[in-house]
Amino acid sequence: MAIEGLLTTRPLWPAFYKGQTVAIIGHQKGRTTKARIERNFGQPNPEGYRKALRIMQMAEKFGFPVITFVDTPGAYPGIGAEERGQAEAIAYNLKIISRLKTPIINVIIGEGGSGGGLGIGFGDALLMLEYAFYSVISPEGCAAILWKDQGPMAVEKAAENLGLRAQKLYELGIIDKLIPEPPGGAHIDYETTFKNVDKYLHQTLKKLQQLSLDELLEERYRKIRRQGIFEVTEEKPTKQD
Repeated sequence: MAIEGLLTTRPLWPAFYKGQTVAIIGHQKGRTTKARIERNFGQPNPEGYRKALRIMQMAEKFGFPVITFVDTPGAYPGIGAEERGQAEAIAYNLKIISRLKTPIINVIIGEGGSGGGLGIGFGDALLMLEYAFYSVISPEGCAAILWKDQGPMAVEKAAENLGLRAQKLYELGIIDKLIPEPPGGAHIDYETTFKNVDKYLHQTLKKLQQLSLDELLEERYRKIRRQGIFEVTEEKPTKQD
């Protein structure tokens, strides 16, 4: 069932996973050109983020875990969306989700673009398909801003420097689990992809539910604080003859 803002829950409420009630929220892009246009190419409006947050708060009220599936190039950048508070809707979601008193698992199944992905892609554990990508901006957008060029060479350079691939993000500690895909990618073998996601999702959910509420919130805080930490090493100058 599609909801306003082109954000989708499947099913809307309630959902059941491994014998327990959960809230499931996700982006919906569509497969054909017509379906993609109808769903705004998976770019949510602010109303979508606000409705997603209401579902999360309802899950918190009844103690149900939240599972989100992220697949968006970003939030819709139209004038109307900006006038209705696109940035505020995403920022408010981040504020509330950071202290939401229930486990939250995010799974990146395709694109995780900019604040559009963060609006529902923030929580206790971040899982990611092997060939998905997750980035603060698209390579095309980055190339246009930094080099005023959207040509193939500039876009490739931007993609490499953004470090948007799952393996790189796993090495940096941005994502918690890297989910393997079947040969050729997830779209080649849906059943295997489903089983792989199910395996890692179930393991992660069990682990989070073993924590007390205080431990859950404290670990979520630490997870946020760990991101963006890096070390700079200086090479000592060598003596020249």
